[in-house]
Amino acid sequence: MITVLAVHFAVAAVAPLLFRKFGRNSFYALAAVPAASFVWLLLQHGAIYSDAVPSSPGAITEVLPWIPVLQLELAFRMDALAWVMSLLVLGVGALVLVYCARYFKNKDDYLGGFGAQLLAFAGAMFGLVIADDLLLMFIFWELTTVLSYLLIGYARTRLSARRSALQALVVTTAGGLAMLVGLIILGSVAGTYRIEAILEQAPALVAGPGAGAVSAAVVLILVGAITKSALVPFHFWLPGAMAAPTPVSAYLHAAAMVKAGIYLVARLAPGFAGTAPWLPIVLGLGLATMLVGGYRALRQTDIKLILAYGTVSQLGFLTMVVGLGTPEGALAGLAMLLAHGLFKATLFLVVGIIDHQSGTRDIRELSGVYGSARALGIVAAIGAASMAGIPPLAGFVAKESVFEAFIDYSTGAATGPGSGPWLLAGLVLGSILTFAYSARFLWGAFAVKPGVEPTAFKPIRPAFLAAPAILSLLTILYGLWPAVVDGWIQPYAELFVDGPVVDAGTSSPGHLALWHGLTPALGLTAVTFAFGAAMFYGRNAVARLQSRVPGWVDADRAYQQTIGALDDTAVWVTGRTQRGSLFFYLSVILTVAFALPLTVLLLSDKPLPPGLYVIDPGAPLQLVAGAGIVIGAVAAVRANKRFLAVLMVSVTGYGIALMFALQGAPDLALTQMLVETIILVAFVLAMRSLPAELRDRTGGKYRVIRVVIGLAFGVTMIFVAIYALGARVVPPISLQFPQLAYEGGGGLNVVNVALVDIRAWDTFGEISVLALAATGVASLIFVRGRGDRVRTSETVAEGTVGRRAEARGGTRDHAALALSRRFAAAARDAWLVAGRTLAPERRSIIFEVVTRLIFHSLIVFSVYLLLAGHNLPGGGFAGGLTAGLALTIRYLAGGRFELHEATPVGAGTLLGIGLATAAATGMTPLLLGGQVFQSAIVELWLPVFGDIKFVTSTIFDIGVYIVVVGLALDVLRSLGAEIDEHFEEEQAAGPSEDREDGGAAAEIADTEAIAGGKA
Repeated sequence: MITVLAVHFAVAAVAPLLFRKFGRNSFYALAAVPAASFVWLLLQHGAIYSDAVPSSPGAITEVLPWIPVLQLELAFRMDALAWVMSLLVLGVGALVLVYCARYFKNKDDYLGGFGAQLLAFAGAMFGLVIADDLLLMFIFWELTTVLSYLLIGYARTRLSARRSALQALVVTTAGGLAMLVGLIILGSVAGTYRIEAILEQAPALVAGPGAGAVSAAVVLILVGAITKSALVPFHFWLPGAMAAPTPVSAYLHAAAMVKAGIYLVARLAPGFAGTAPWLPIVLGLGLATMLVGGYRALRQTDIKLILAYGTVSQLGFLTMVVGLGTPEGALAGLAMLLAHGLFKATLFLVVGIIDHQSGTRDIRELSGVYGSARALGIVAAIGAASMAGIPPLAGFVAKESVFEAFIDYSTGAATGPGSGPWLLAGLVLGSILTFAYSARFLWGAFAVKPGVEPTAFKPIRPAFLAAPAILSLLTILYGLWPAVVDGWIQPYAELFVDGPVVDAGTSSPGHLALWHGLTPALGLTAVTFAFGAAMFYGRNAVARLQSRVPGWVDADRAYQQTIGALDDTAVWVTGRTQRGSLFFYLSVILTVAFALPLTVLLLSDKPLPPGLYVIDPGAPLQLVAGAGIVIGAVAAVRANKRFLAVLMVSVTGYGIALMFALQGAPDLALTQMLVETIILVAFVLAMRSLPAELRDRTGGKYRVIRVVIGLAFGVTMIFVAIYALGARVVPPISLQFPQLAYEGGGGLNVVNVALVDIRAWDTFGEISVLALAATGVASLIFVRGRGDRVRTSETVAEGTVGRRAEARGGTRDHAALALSRRFAAAARDAWLVAGRTLAPERRSIIFEVVTRLIFHSLIVFSVYLLLAGHNLPGGGFAGGLTAGLALTIRYLAGGRFELHEATPVGAGTLLGIGLATAAATGMTPLLLGGQVFQSAIVELWLPVFGDIKFVTSTIFDIGVYIVVVGLALDVLRSLGAEIDEHFEEEQAAGPSEDREDGGAAAEIADTEAIAGGKA
């Protein structure tokens, strides 16, 4: 099962490449994936059904541990229910993909993405069906939601498609979030998230002390099922989703995605149908949806919308049956689920052919189509007849079993006084509407209409008709030989023999059959046919009657009004909170941050913990460090120059680094010092584009408010920290870190081992944030690209130096570099040669000499910190910062040209390599049978080096090192080199505008001017 899933997603990933080469014929290659999976599924029949007994149906399971501590595992289980549902998912999916090869044209946009998304959806839906873990099922559930959003919005240039896709996403995601809460509650009460184990515990859970929580969980889970399967009051999103291409409607909105809610109800019904809220929700909303959908289908003039509202009606019908909680209901529900998937997918594909060949779906324009496409008309007639429940088709067999189930239920003891007959009557009324709109569809699509010109209809290729024809053939076979399907469903139906609602009717599920004799169910079928035919032949009178019915509550309008109200509220709140005032924002944040904890502290009667002291007697230098921090903070607030303010902020940072060192934390002290230095350089570089003075300071009464808020926040946080530390009642977990670091991580440096081993997930998240931060910095500075390579601006005005140099095939930067190399002392000595490109007033001989002396030493020291960090102070983060400082020194000595010489590899490349290295160290253990980010200790002997102990987490640390170097380089190129270039362009643009192009000599002269002097 895991292999089937992996193949679906792997082929989906390369699908766009296939479409670039083979065009729409690539759909055939994609169809081979679910087709082969369907064959594999058929081969599993013996394993699932051969040992099936009423008490324990057979099943195949696969479990791949993920994070056992959190009870997260990739658990899959295929039993009879999952097997039957997978038949639809894989079988119909393969046929729809084959159909797409003729439905779309090669010139259609985004076919590669569409094919990939459709195949990925098939994999996600298959994963949802076979998942045996609640959280894993939810992951696949949301994957289908996201993929359906992309597929519905395929025509992204059409407003209706984008609106419908967003509407479906909002509704189903909202229901999914409610369902997630229910799943977590249910898993917490049961003590496990394995679905099989939860169903085994269901009787005890429903009747136990946590019955209230279980009932609440059931309601929340049903909300997710209701939104996914488009039941009232959330039914409106499904007709809107018909903006999707017809193959999407046939697969997602007939055979697969909308069945996810039905499947969830069927999966939980054996255990939880006896809870108090189950039947009222399932039966009440199911019946309402069946009637509303059928009524609305009779009002449509678009044949696709007729099917859409018909699908809504049938989804309500299916929910009622599978949620009934009886053996007969389980049998009838799965029988109807299969039949519906066959005939509704058939009809949607027929609609696609009609639209494709005639250009319209309006029944007021379609006329005489049957005469032009008899084979298509026969296929459509089979599908519509099955939908109406006409023998000897699958729909008739399934609907007969449904009537039987509800007749038994209406006479049982569990229905309550008088509710059973009303449910049965509503079911018959819904079936009458189904017959009527089935006839309306067939008449509207194929009949000759008086006064309407015959519809021009292009011939249909056999390959285009193949998919719906196969589905219609399966509909016939199902109806003629239902015993095969009956054998598939019986193991699932047997689960309800001892179920919570079994007293409502018979104690056995019965059997599917084409002929049961003259039964009450057959009589109800005859009533359905008679009244349904009458409604169709009296369609004009029915239409007039519907037109006189006042407009009821429109769910779609209610949704739009709700979204509009939310938008208005958001605008109102935003206008009153987002004022553009930093003072206001910080005031609100800090006031809340100190007011709530202070209120709690004042209301509590707990005294201060004993043993408090201001200065550690063993480290009197803390007083000096603390004084320095306070002086730096006050000076930063009082400074009237930006540079002085930033410098004072760095003083506080260096003071904190000294505090760490005095407390015996050299790693933290080293890292803090390096971070403060890098930040200081970044701020100084960025401030070159800002005024030197700090203006517009908040004054007057606001200054007092700022002081009060600042002091209150600081004092409150001091006491919060004191109370928090004094409230500890158990030994801190950090006491175990030295042993964990040495025995599990193979290192003596607790800090570094914690970062790269014990808490590797946290560190991986942090370096990911660093990569995002680097991207954000670059996006703020670069307006013409990332700037990984030195180049000139493409936006310099016409007539400037940059334009002339670029016109001759080069850039000013490369010309300057070539010139500086030409006048270097030695051709082989390229070290710090780019320093000659700096203007004389910017050069410092002393700084250049110092750079020559310490650059290589800093690089070597950074590598030492990286490799020694597992046992001594250092690590990848400290080493990367040290290398970043080395690059900073070289940039300050030689400018942006020297930075380019020092790092020919782009910052983005370094960030990507670092993240990839760290991710690889996390995934490799999983492939070798271990856990994510699990480390291994390798001990070996090497000549010269002797005994070596290598820990694989060091490779993760190397990834951290590379990411930090990439971040430093990105900051230097964004805040340093790019701003330098902007300044140079501004200086060079003015005096060179009036000069004529003087050839190579002029170019060299311009370059020398930029370089800051003549050779």
